[in-house]
Amino acid sequence: MNITLRFFASVREALGTSTESLALPEGVATVGQVRAHLIGRGDPWAKALGEGRALRMACNQVMCDADSAVSEGCELAFFPPVTGG
Repeated sequence: MNITLRFFASVREALGTSTESLALPEGVATVGQVRAHLIGRGDPWAKALGEGRALRMACNQVMCDADSAVSEGCELAFFPPVTGG
């Protein structure tokens, strides 16, 4: 399954990128599993997306939680709870 990742504000700054296309490994089917997969890349991913970090997530521009399913071609965004204009 292929998805698009988007990163905003401090997450974007920590990762040094605002977008990425990703082919998900088999068995990764929820937002939380995508997050865990990215954390598994090590630093700086683990610091920017770590479970202790307060993050908001959206799938196809709709706020979601870790249990939300991802689907082929979806856009998954990660951003801090408060972002500036």
